[in-house]
Amino acid sequence: MSSIRLRLLKWLIGPILLMNLAGGALAYLLAWTPAQLAFDQSLAEAAASLGARLSDDGGALRLELPALAEAVLRSDDSDSLYFAVFDGAGRQIAGDRDLPLPPQAASARTRQLSDAVRQQQPVRLLMQPWALPARAGNAAASHAYIVVAKTVRKRQQIQQATLRALLLLEGLFALASIGLIWFSVSNGLLPLQRLRADLNRRDSDQLAALAVADLPQELKPVVHALNGLLEKVGEGAQARQQFLANVAHQLRTPLAGLKTQLEWLGARQSEADAAQSVQLMLATTERMIRQTNQLLALARAEPEHFEKTRLEPVALDSLIEPAIQLFVERASRKQIDLGFELQPLTVRGDHFLLRDLIDNLIDNAIRYTPAGGSVTVSCMPQAGGAGGMLVVEDSGPGIPSERREQVFRRFVRLDDRSSGSGLGLAIVRDIAIVHGAECRIDDASTGQGARFSIIFP
Repeated sequence: MSSIRLRLLKWLIGPILLMNLAGGALAYLLAWTPAQLAFDQSLAEAAASLGARLSDDGGALRLELPALAEAVLRSDDSDSLYFAVFDGAGRQIAGDRDLPLPPQAASARTRQLSDAVRQQQPVRLLMQPWALPARAGNAAASHAYIVVAKTVRKRQQIQQATLRALLLLEGLFALASIGLIWFSVSNGLLPLQRLRADLNRRDSDQLAALAVADLPQELKPVVHALNGLLEKVGEGAQARQQFLANVAHQLRTPLAGLKTQLEWLGARQSEADAAQSVQLMLATTERMIRQTNQLLALARAEPEHFEKTRLEPVALDSLIEPAIQLFVERASRKQIDLGFELQPLTVRGDHFLLRDLIDNLIDNAIRYTPAGGSVTVSCMPQAGGAGGMLVVEDSGPGIPSERREQVFRRFVRLDDRSSGSGLGLAIVRDIAIVHGAECRIDDASTGQGARFSIIFP
């Protein structure tokens, strides 16, 4: 899988390390070359001091070097210095006998530097041609060759110290560069992470446009494209909602008429088989009417398309009492004790949606409460007058705590033996969301059953 982070790190860290390596090599050359030249210059100075003590005694060269001066010349704590002086014919006239004249000396016009080995030790060797001034009465000047060699222990020590210091500095610089690049890349990718977190926090039905104001320029085209997609999805969802609402609305009238006709036919049917068939058709029609009403309620309650301007003060207790009356007959058929405890409570809401919420909560309670059970509907203001609460409590089988969040999803049913489409509690959740209310499921106060609480702000 391709990663922007890895690609950025690869294309930043790689070149930076190569540049760091090249810079280290250049720094090494800049530090070591002057030191090398300084060491070579010390050899040239030693050769010059020897040349200054050369004299021509009647055509014979002679080196006048007292023992004290030679001791000073050779004194060094780390390295050993060797020298030899040759005349123009290549004969050694002074110095160390085992230090030969280099083969290229005869053709050399300037000093020559080279690396050599003396007594199994590496040395740096300088061969310096030297011309003595012509004597009076002799136009020809005498020539000599001065060879100076010095071990390279001090050079190696300084070279190694320079190399160690540069390696340490380059290592620290490389680590600092990698850390800075890693921090910069991670910090630069934070807008992507925030965008991802924003998208992950959204519910599946939240289609509002993403904020563009605080985004970097590189992300704005992507977010504009996402907003365009969200707008198209929202238009599709709105079209689906309108279609659903229109279909549900169009079905309500003919279904209500069909139910009336079936009731009229059932009341006048004397044969048992025909009467049973009519009752089955009537039950099916009632189920279709309920599902159509739920589809209409679901279309009205989608949070993404709800207009907050529809909220107005609603007396919740005045809505509950007539809603309960519609379920009295159903509760009687199952021998369920349906009661209510209402206190005056006014909330900000939509009259039709709150009626749908109440109907679905009561319908769900009666549907899952066994015969002989009880269902109690109550509403009361919160302590201190901050909001209120609607409670529907039943003596049914209850809902396990691990499935209480699941039941608010669409088309989820805990008991396949009971009739229903699995939309009732999803409608309740959507209506609660648009009202800023909280849905809560607890165990019933009697210990048997479920307690549904809608807490209004």
